[in-house]
Amino acid sequence: MLYYLSEYLLHTGNVPGARLMTYITFRSGAAFLLSLIIALVIGRRIIDRLQLMQIGETVRDLGLEGQLKKEGTPTMGGVIIILSLLVPCLLVGNLSNIYMVLMLIATVWCGAIGFLDDYLKIKRHNKDGMKGKFKIVGQVGLGLLVGLTMCFSPDITQRQVTVSDTSTRFEHVSEGSEFAEVSEFSQSPDMKSTQTTIPFVKGNNFDYASLTQWMGDHAQTGGWILFIIVVIVAVTATSNGANLTDGLDGLCAGISAVICAALAIMAYLGGNVIYSTYLNIMYIPGSSELVVFISALMGALIGFLWYNANPAQVFMGDTGSLTLGGIIAVFAILIHKELLIPLLCLIFFAEDLSVIIQTAYFKYTKKKYGAGRRVLRMAPLHHHFQKEGIDALIQIPKRAMAEPKIVTRFWILSILFAVLTFITLKIR
Repeated sequence: MLYYLSEYLLHTGNVPGARLMTYITFRSGAAFLLSLIIALVIGRRIIDRLQLMQIGETVRDLGLEGQLKKEGTPTMGGVIIILSLLVPCLLVGNLSNIYMVLMLIATVWCGAIGFLDDYLKIKRHNKDGMKGKFKIVGQVGLGLLVGLTMCFSPDITQRQVTVSDTSTRFEHVSEGSEFAEVSEFSQSPDMKSTQTTIPFVKGNNFDYASLTQWMGDHAQTGGWILFIIVVIVAVTATSNGANLTDGLDGLCAGISAVICAALAIMAYLGGNVIYSTYLNIMYIPGSSELVVFISALMGALIGFLWYNANPAQVFMGDTGSLTLGGIIAVFAILIHKELLIPLLCLIFFAEDLSVIIQTAYFKYTKKKYGAGRRVLRMAPLHHHFQKEGIDALIQIPKRAMAEPKIVTRFWILSILFAVLTFITLKIR
């Protein structure tokens, strides 16, 4: 709402300072600080309220060090993240921007799924929450909503921008000018397109419609159908991957903060005509507003880590983890970076695959040999490093690792994958 107030003051009286709200960088910084402060302030109160309501974690004895100590720790702490994210976005965000609207919808949508899952677990006093098929239906529904909106909304477009005078442009940039002259650029009209970003190719662009050329005049329609399928898979896989990653104190929140930082850079560059042209990356008009959203999310995550770091005073629960995965997937899709998710969110997908492989191999060996065998000591992947003394194909490391060490090393790996994501875009 402060965004619209500043607009009113700017147009009616040119009030000093009102122009600040027109700058993405200022509003992003304000959103980050606001969300961080809100998370720190309300976090303690929400934790106290959860304890008073006896909303605690139910822990199964899996033989992991320090696991039983977590029994009764307040869960559903994802509410802290969601509230700390939504309030700054409503205050300093442009709510008429289609990208901001879609992200707010995705946040509430995934938050509702996670909240219901946590509520059912608490009500039943066990780890069995919402049935998996209902979660999938909700995630598929969000994927359909996002994909169809990107297909039909006239506000979601791409623009081809090329440099017509490279030498002149570089001279302006070297002199410190933030914006080059319009005459240096050749811009196409805004258009609907099924193009997305991929690494290792010149221009870093790939068109889904190129895979449906066999459909003739309907190739573009086929491209959009293929794109929507990819969107559904990305939302479902990333959301569930984040959910599985939330098993150690600070693990999911820390990894998500790193991923968000990388996405913030991509959104800022792709939403700025100068930088996108200079770096030869896709320019998406209006998408710079997403930087405000992702900045608020980073602030909320860091504020949540204040209480979630080992030993955790609160767990985010499915309310937080399902929401984080959904937000990250939708954000990457909106800036046309969905095909970079497998590398950027590699830890999430490794957690996904570890469960799938472990379950499939156990069932296969049980059917073949009469006794199930394991690939990992325990799945999801992060628990493999906590466990020892279990016969499994992979016996590295030989000794169990302390929880804080596992979390820190996963954080470091997430930073590595984020850097590699940027590097792959320069290898053509």
